[in-house]
Amino acid sequence: MKKHYREENDCLNCGTTLEGKFCYNCGQENLQIKESFGHMMTHAISDYFHFDHQFFHTLKPLLFNPGKLTTEYMAGHRVQYLHPVKMYIFISLVYFVLLFKSNTPEIVKITDSEANTEQSTDSLKTTLKNGINNSVILSPAQKKVINNKVDFKADSIKNANAVGHKKDTIKTYQQYLAVQQKLPANKRDNFIEQYLEKKQFQWAHDGKSANEIINEGMKHNLPKMMFLFLPLFALILKIAFIKNKKFYVEYLIYSFHFHCFLFLFITILMVIQLLIPHRFINVIVIMDIAALLTILWYMYRSLRVVYGRSPLRTVTKMIGISFSYFVVFAICLTLLAGVTALTSL
Repeated sequence: MKKHYREENDCLNCGTTLEGKFCYNCGQENLQIKESFGHMMTHAISDYFHFDHQFFHTLKPLLFNPGKLTTEYMAGHRVQYLHPVKMYIFISLVYFVLLFKSNTPEIVKITDSEANTEQSTDSLKTTLKNGINNSVILSPAQKKVINNKVDFKADSIKNANAVGHKKDTIKTYQQYLAVQQKLPANKRDNFIEQYLEKKQFQWAHDGKSANEIINEGMKHNLPKMMFLFLPLFALILKIAFIKNKKFYVEYLIYSFHFHCFLFLFITILMVIQLLIPHRFINVIVIMDIAALLTILWYMYRSLRVVYGRSPLRTVTKMIGISFSYFVVFAICLTLLAGVTALTSL
C-alpha cells in the first residue's frame, strides 16, 4: 500500500524546512497526519520488517564472515546492519533465558513433617536419590551434584534431630528474640548471628532457602555483569593491539559483535542439544568439542580480518587475550557472587 506524504515542506515534529521525504534534523517521515487504519497498520508493519530485514541481513556476516561486520560498521556501511548494542541486547536476552531454563533441574521436595520423623530421616538419602534417578532425567554430573546436596541435607537433619536443634521449638523470629532475652549476656547471639537468624526466618516464611535466594540473584545480575564486562574485554583488545592505533570505541564494537556471535552460536547449540535424547550423551560431548573449536577458529579469523596481523602474531595475541579474558571474567564473577550475597542478606 502506497504511503501518503504531505504536500507541505515543514517538519511537523521540529519545524525544519524539508528537502525530501525525511527531516534531516530529527529524522521524522513527512507523512499525512490523518491516515486510515490500513495506512497506519502498513506503516507499523513496514517499520517492523525494516528491523526484521536489518536483523536477518546482519546474521549472515555475523555467523559466516568473521570480522566483516566490524570492518563494515567502522567503514560507515551501517544502514543495512543492526546496531551492535541493539543486536547484543536482543541476542543476549534470548541466550540468558534459554541458558537459565535449560540449567534448572527438577528437585524432589520433602515436607517438614516428613523430614523431621526418625524413620524418614534414616531413609532420606535413599528416598531422594531414588526419586531423582527414577523421575528426573539428568546428566551424570547433575546427579552427582544433587546427590552430594542430598547427603548434606540428610546428615544435617539427622544431626539436628540428635541434638534437639532450637528450630524444632522456635517457629518465629519473635520467639527467637524472646529466648535470647532469657539467656545470659555472654550466651546470646551477636548482632551478625541475630541478623542471619532473622533472614533465615524470612526465607523460611517465603518458602525459599539461602541458596535459592542467592541463585536467583545471580541469575538476575549475570546479564548486567556481562554487559559491563564488554568494555573490559574491549580494553584487553586495545592493550593487545595497541600498535594498531585504533580508537577505543572500535575495540568496543568488535567486543559487541564477538559476543553476539558467541551467544547466538551457543543458543543454537543449546536448542539442538535439547532435541537430542539424553542417551546420546556421546553425541552431545562431540558437539561441545566441535563448538569450542569453532569458537576458537571464529576468534582467530575475526582478529585477523579486523586487525590485520600475521597468522603467528594473531595466534599469540589470541592466547594472551583468551587468558586475560578468563582471568578478568573470573574476577567479575567472584565480585558478582559477593555483591549478590551481600545484597541478598
